[in-house]
Parts: sequence; C-alpha cells; structure tokens
Amino acid sequence: MGRYAWNWAFSVLALSALIAGIVLLERARFGLEIRQDIVGSTPVTVTQQPGATGPVIIIVHGFAGSSQMMSAWSQSFARAGYIAVALDLEGHGRNPQPMSGDVTAIDGTTRLLMAEIARVTDWAVDLPGADARVALVGHSMSSDLVVRAGISDARVASIVGISVFSQAITMEAPENLLMVNGVWEGALRTEAQRVMAELDAVEGETVGTPGDGFARRAVAVPYAEHVGILWAPGGLREAVAWVDDTLMRESEAGVARLGLGILLMLAGAVMLARPSAAWLPQGAPPAPLPRRMFWALSVIPALIVPPIAVQVEVGALPVLVADYLTVHLALYGGFVLFGAFLAGWRPDLRGWFWGLALAVFGLGLFGLLMDRYVASFFPHMGRVAIIAAIVPGAVLAMWGDAVLTRATAASLWQRIVVRGAFLGSLGFAVALDFERLFFLVLIFPVVLLFYGTFGMMGRWVGRRTGSTLAVGLGLGLLLGWALGVSFPMYVAEG
Repeated sequence: MGRYAWNWAFSVLALSALIAGIVLLERARFGLEIRQDIVGSTPVTVTQQPGATGPVIIIVHGFAGSSQMMSAWSQSFARAGYIAVALDLEGHGRNPQPMSGDVTAIDGTTRLLMAEIARVTDWAVDLPGADARVALVGHSMSSDLVVRAGISDARVASIVGISVFSQAITMEAPENLLMVNGVWEGALRTEAQRVMAELDAVEGETVGTPGDGFARRAVAVPYAEHVGILWAPGGLREAVAWVDDTLMRESEAGVARLGLGILLMLAGAVMLARPSAAWLPQGAPPAPLPRRMFWALSVIPALIVPPIAVQVEVGALPVLVADYLTVHLALYGGFVLFGAFLAGWRPDLRGWFWGLALAVFGLGLFGLLMDRYVASFFPHMGRVAIIAAIVPGAVLAMWGDAVLTRATAASLWQRIVVRGAFLGSLGFAVALDFERLFFLVLIFPVVLLFYGTFGMMGRWVGRRTGSTLAVGLGLGLLLGWALGVSFPMYVAEG
C-alpha cells in the first residue's frame, strides 16, 4: 500500500472511531434534559428526564475534577428518575472562586466546601419537581465532604462515597452509606474493609436495611482504579440500587456506559494527527547526542533542579503548587537545552509555525471533545493568567524533551528514560518538601495522560518534520494549558 493510500486508510479509521465515540456519548444523553446554571458563584449542571419529579442527587467531583468528570453518575441517576445536580467546587472547573482556608484543617477548607455543597442543596430542593429528600455522591476528596455533609444535614437520606476515605465515618454515622472502590485501589479498599469489620461484616456484605434507620455496604468494582471507577458500570449500578433501596424507589433504566465512547472518541482524535501531519514539510531528525551526553542530560537536570527549585517561593499564582511547577519546568528545560548547546546542538527555529499548528489542532479538536464529554478543559478568565505563567517553562521543558528524544525519533527506551527521569524529578521535589508540595503528586496522572494523547500527536509531527522546536513549542503550549485548567485555584487567606 502506497504512502497516500495508507494515510487515507488511517484517516478513515480515525474518523470512524471518532464518530462512533461521539455517537455513543450523544446516545447516552438522548432523552435527558441537561442544563447549566449558577448558584452564587458555583456552576451547576442539572440532568433529568423531562418533567421528572422526586429526590435530588447532589454529585461532587474529586480533587482537580469537574462536573463533566461525573457525567456518567449524573446521567445514570437521571435515567433512574432522579434530579441530578453536579457542581464545580470552588477552585475547580468553571468555578471562578478559588478555594481558601487551611487545606490541612477540618475547620478550614473542608468547612468552606461543605458550606458550598449545602448552598447548592438548598437551591436544588427548590427545583421544579424536586422533593425534600436528598442523596449525596462524592468522589475521592469529596467522599469525605459528602460524609460530613450528610451527617450534619437532616435532609440527606443516602450517601455514596466513591474511592472513599473519611475519618468522620463511625459505627453509628452516617446512617446510610455505600462505599464504592475500584478493585485496584488497595489502600482505600483496606480502609473500607476496616470500617465494615467494625460492624462484623466484610466487603460485599450489607449491614442493616437501607432506608430503615442504618445501613452500610462496601463494594470493590472489577477492573477499576481511582479514575476509571468514574465510568465503571458496576459502581454505577451499585450506587443507583443503593439510593433506590434507601429512598424506597424502583428504577429499571440501565446505567450510562460512557467508557467505550470516550476511548473511541479520544483515540480517533489522537489518530487524526497522523494523517494531518502528512501535510507538513518533511525533514530529517537531528543527529543523536553522544551516548554519555544523553545520559548526563537525562539524569543530571532531573537531580539538580529539585534542590534549587524548592528554595524559590514566589507565591504569585492562585493555584496549588503552580508557582513551584513553573520554576521546576523552566529550570529543567533550561538546563537540558544549555547542556545540549554545549554538546554541539544548535536550535533550528524553522518549526515555530508547525508547533503552533500542533497546539491549535490539540486544543481545537481534542480540547473541545474533552470539555464536552470528559473534563473541564476551557478556562474562565481567572485562569488565563495562570496558563500564561506556566506556558514559558512548559515550552522549555518540552523543547528539552524533544532535543533529548531527537524530536521523538529516538528509540522507545530512550524516551522512557527521559520522561521517567522528569517524573522522578517531580517525585524528588515532593520528598524534599512534602508538606508544601504534596499536591504535586496528583499531577502525575495528568502528565501520563498528556504523554499518551498530546505526546502521541507531537510524535507524529516530530517524525514528519524532524523539528525539535515544533514538538517543544506545540507540546509546551498544550502542557501549560492542561496544567492551568486542571489544577485547583487556591488562596490561603479566607
């Protein structure tokens, strides 16, 4: 098969996957009313069947999440006849109000977020068709919030904690609690098993009768971890059945199965970058660095940047650990590029336009799809300055990555070494200042997802053009954007 025929075949395959994914996701939304509203400064998404009447389900995302990430839960409960209300907590998603207070104290940030959930609950029970009964659903960080909110709010009749951990859980409270963990969430499953053991029960058993004073259950969802559990049908079925039993209702509608649609859609969007890159001018990759220089520039910057960067405290950006990350990225990229320059590498500036094209493609197609179906990806005005601050360091870091990997033309083991060392440097920084940089650990899934999606787009552009600047600029812009829209906004006072 000729090169052009291969590109056409690949284009058809990519478009087919993209269209199939979108059709599956839109089909899941069919017949539901999905509307946006604002409660104070809190964006909310209401999902229900037309004219639905009954209890309200308040659905709260986890750390660095958004209401879009909880779409499978909103749609599943809406199909079961409930009025599902998902919110963007302060500092998250489209909420322009940063988190505040002490993130380490129950009377700090936790109380403020609980008050936000209470305000949304007050608003939701006054919606047309809503009755006074409420169920709360929270993932990860918000599992603790919904447990505490449920204990303090008499309207809450049922609670579902996803990837749950809360020191507020006792043998008596809350009254009706379902704990849903992925089978691969070892530590969280162990905690849920401990909670059940206090009641002489094990995972998979139900203590008490839901809706009859006290009930508790813990389940492990097959083939799921901390993020995948948000789209796992097993967890959704357990949750709907639990709330049905607690509120003495019956529902026969199936749960929303969004996982396959998301995978097909995103895979198709990424794959389209390959035939699109074929329109770019062809160029040869840069010559490889000497073996010793490759190892030196892969390892030494990763080791020396954290001890330097942890000494810098800027405090200018209202985002958790964003100031440190901005400094770390800039120093890492700067050291790599300077070392490569000393070794004989010279920058080729011809690829700046192709790098911009890569960024536009990533944001215009992949970003739009992410924002509608998966997670908040387009910033409100309060995040624009944050993205602008992160992007320069991200461009330097990704340009350094492109130089070490020869515009991604290097062998697989070399790419693994370079990116593993970069992630290791972030882990080293956390170890040096755990209290201040703990939340940096939560960036790892974002970076891994970035390498698997945008990184693949950059690889095809690099293989076609051979331009380290095209790859570095494009991926740097995309990385800075992804970090700027995903990490929670936070101010210490309040």
